[in-house]
Order: sequence, then structure tokens, then C-alpha cells
Amino acid sequence: MKASNLSVLIGIGASLLASHSALATENGAPSTAPGIYGFSAGFMPPVTDIGNFSIRSSYYNANKNLNANGDENLTDFSQSVKGLSLTYIKMTEKTFQNASYGYGIVVPFLELKIDGMVPNTPINVNGKDTALGDIQVIPYILQWHPSPNLATNTQLQIQIPTGHYDKNDTITTGLNHYTFSPAFNFTYMTESGFEVSSSFQLDINTENKDTNYTSGTEYRHEFAVGKNFDAWTLGLGGFYYKQLTDDKGPNVIDGNRAEAFAVGPELSFFRPGLPFVSFHAYKELDAKNRTQGYTAALLVSQSF
Repeated sequence: MKASNLSVLIGIGASLLASHSALATENGAPSTAPGIYGFSAGFMPPVTDIGNFSIRSSYYNANKNLNANGDENLTDFSQSVKGLSLTYIKMTEKTFQNASYGYGIVVPFLELKIDGMVPNTPINVNGKDTALGDIQVIPYILQWHPSPNLATNTQLQIQIPTGHYDKNDTITTGLNHYTFSPAFNFTYMTESGFEVSSSFQLDINTENKDTNYTSGTEYRHEFAVGKNFDAWTLGLGGFYYKQLTDDKGPNVIDGNRAEAFAVGPELSFFRPGLPFVSFHAYKELDAKNRTQGYTAALLVSQSF
């Protein structure tokens, strides 16, 4: 399948899943969820009368909470995050710098659970929360097609503190601060059906006014490499996540910088006239100052 044909229907759900842990960045929560942009990351939906709607269901489970040395901060640890995100993207006929202009919004619903013991103490750390998460607005998306087999886009995502938050709770669906996330995505497909997709994003966080805590700037590189077989694309995907600057606030130790790498199988399906569907399952490795586990997600996207 040529890349130019793929753009007929595909919408990438830039959905949100706050994967809370107990460490780097405040409460160890990455500001935006990794694992969003896999196959076809460079494509945005086509211009249609109504727009594109996506639904993304995801599950994250971790059994390790690690410090900067890779040692466990909590024993008998477990954490799960169930997410359901609804995304709307509208591409328009307006252009800027030879790019098509669009915008969007992401609304996440989250169910969070955490449990663990502080080593060599009787102290139990546990909590749960089920509520609306922090909504993400996308005021601009710019889509380019430099060649028939290459698609690129850039966008700005702004995460606003709409989720439930209480500074005394162990875990919450909201982060109580704004996050500004510029991103660049691309997809290249050969005539033989080999695909390389990638996404590069920064998360720039504001201060949590309730705690006087500012999480450091975060970087994420997501990728997917695979081969097209008729309507299916099969291969490997994953992400590299790294916190670039120190956290600032009370009781910060060594900046609390987080890092993790994840990889696993990825599968997508596309046929003109039908929804775009993708699935992945990633295993996290070499985590520092955050949880380590696995995640699985299913995305279904359709333009109208």
C-alpha cells in the first residue's frame, strides 16, 4: 500500500494516559503517556465534513518501583492503570507554510490503583482513583506530504488540569499543572511496503501550586518498524523516555530524573472505507526513578 493511499482515512489518536508511579516527576507520573504514536505516526486524518473520532483503550501494569540505581523503592509493589481516551481531530482546508492545518482534543478517563510496602518498615503505600483525567487540547496540527511515500506533521498539545486532584491522596487522575508538548512525527513507506514511523516530543511542565513542585522537562521518542501485508502492517514498536532536567520543589533528591525504554510487537489494519485499527504490547526495560512494567493498547479511528 502506498503512503498516499493511507491518508484517506487514518487518524492518529493522540490520547492521554497518565501512568502514575511513586518517583521522578511529581508522584512519578509522566506528564503525557508514552506509546501513542506507532505505525502511521506521520499521517493525520483527511479533510472531511465532520472530522475524525478515535477511541483508545489501554492497560498498564507494573510490579517494580525503582530508584536511580535500579533498586526497588517499594516491596510487594503493584500498580495498574486502565485508560479509555476519546479523541477528536479536525483537519481543515486552511494551509500554512504549505501544510494543512488542523486541531483536536483528547478526553481521558482513568482507573488507577497502587499498592506497596516501604522496605524494612510496616508502612503500606496504597490508593486508587477513578475519574476524568487531564484533558489535552491541540490548538494546531500542521501536516505535510513532501513526497508520495513520506508524511510528516508537527503539533502543539496543551494538557490542562481538569482531572481529580488532592495533594493528600496517594494517586490521582489529575496532575494539577499545565504541560506544553511540541511534537514532530513522520512516516516513510517504501514501494515494497516497508514502514518506518517515529515521533519526537517534549513535555514542558508548569508548577503545581498546591505543592510548589515543578516536574522537569521530559523527552520521548516513539518508533515503529514493520512490513505491510495487504491491509495489515506487522512489526516492532516502542519508546525511549528520558527526563532532561531536574525536578524542583520540596524534598527533591538528585533531581529525580526518570528514564525507561520499552519495546514489543505492534500490529495495524487499514482498508479504505473501514476504520483504522492498531494494537501494541510493550515491555519496559532499564527503568530509573519510576515504575517498570508492561502496557497494551488498542486504537480504533474513523473519519466522517
